[in-house]
Formats: sequence, structure tokens, C-alpha cells
Amino acid sequence: MLPERLDQVAPQQETGTVTADGAYDTRKCHDAIADRGANADIPPRNNAKSWKPTTAGAIACNEALRASKYLGRAIWRRWSGYHLRSRVETKMHCVKSLGQSLMARDFDRQVAEIHVRIAVLNRYTALGIPPLRP
Repeated sequence: MLPERLDQVAPQQETGTVTADGAYDTRKCHDAIADRGANADIPPRNNAKSWKPTTAGAIACNEALRASKYLGRAIWRRWSGYHLRSRVETKMHCVKSLGQSLMARDFDRQVAEIHVRIAVLNRYTALGIPPLRP
């Protein structure tokens, strides 16, 4: 599914990093990410083996596997920035908690409804952040 999703992004749009869970640790996904010139933040599977470095995607996957084995999985996640993925998933959970579906039928009104939900979440987030001391 990932290569098809990347094809939906315009070729002139720069893609810096693609972050996904271990289910996307496949040759097809790594090659698609490398073809876009992006970095892959995909944790190696528990039983991962080194691939023959015939493509840029395989080389990137082997580097992630070596780093994960050398640093350990927990440190690798922090070092690579993979831990930021959990923040995105948490925020998406919050968006979904405001309702699983949109009430508006018109696309422009659906966009406005999403903007309102995000504004509400941002306000709640701002209320929970303690003020900075001078």
C-alpha cells in the first residue's frame, strides 16, 4: 500500500522522511521510499536479516538493521526520530474522539469541520501546557 500512497504525492513535492511501523519493512516499501529520495524511519522486524545491497532501499534497510542491533531498539527509536510517530498517532486518536465521521456533506464544509475540530484540540492542548516562567 505504501508505494501507491507515495505515488499520490506530486513528484516535485520534496519528501524528507517516511515513518511507518514494522509491517512496512519490506523491499518494495524501502525501494519506493529510496526512489523518492527520502529517508525511511521503519523499525526492522524482530527476525530481520540483512538484504543483499542491490538497491538503495536495501542499503538503507541494512543500515537501520545494523543501527538497531548496535544501539538497541529503544535507543534506535529515539536516535532515528521514530518515537515522534507515537505523538502523531496520539493526536489522530484525539481527533477521532471528537467523532468518527463528519456531519457535513459538502467537501468545503467538511474541510471547515475538520478545521474546527483541530482548533478545539489546539485550544485544549494550550490549556494543558503550563505557562513559562520569566
